[in-house]
Amino acid sequence: MDLQLRHQPSFSVARCVLAGGESIRAESGAMMAMSPTVQIEAKAEGGVFKSLKRAALGGESFFVTTLTAGSSGGWVDLAANLPGDLSVIEVADGQPWLLSKGSFLGASTTVQLDTKLQGMKSFAGGEGAFLMEASGQGTMVVSAYGAIDRFRLEPGHSVVVDSGHFVAAEMSVQYNLRRAAERGLIQSAKSGEGFVFEFTGPGEVLIQSRNPQGLISYLVANGLGARN
Repeated sequence: MDLQLRHQPSFSVARCVLAGGESIRAESGAMMAMSPTVQIEAKAEGGVFKSLKRAALGGESFFVTTLTAGSSGGWVDLAANLPGDLSVIEVADGQPWLLSKGSFLGASTTVQLDTKLQGMKSFAGGEGAFLMEASGQGTMVVSAYGAIDRFRLEPGHSVVVDSGHFVAAEMSVQYNLRRAAERGLIQSAKSGEGFVFEFTGPGEVLIQSRNPQGLISYLVANGLGARN
């Protein structure tokens, strides 16, 4: 698969150029356009139970879409729901990645997705106790709300990230959750920040410049949410 990112950074689109018979997995509804030779199949990847766990706990769709090129090859354009950038991650065997809810856009069929319990520290931080884990070997595309920053952390080096701005991290990175203001909960509330993740290398961390929850809060506060 040849992957080309276009229209960066605000309204990014991933064009996946496929060889004859080659397939790519994508988040349900992510397909923007494709060549006529590409066939679409949507199914409960890994069975009903695994799909329910991915949808209810990991924040992803129940169905995973598989797009397969015809014998002469083809292409597929993938786009996220929120405006922002995309980033390509090369998943290596034995080096899985942790993904925030909603960040998965597409990947080679050799990349496996599962929902993993991360403990109540993730739930308290606003990410939920369950996050997605991508393992196997292949190319993966993740989406962000806003721009993407990539931090390559050396062993022992750390970065503090607001929980709502987290996109993805290598599983080699250690992390812990704490209040944004070390003086306590009241100070954190006054600052407008709640909980933050402190990531410590070695490994890479991806963050997004906008917080999806902030968008939801803005829409609700201004009466722009869903209406009956």
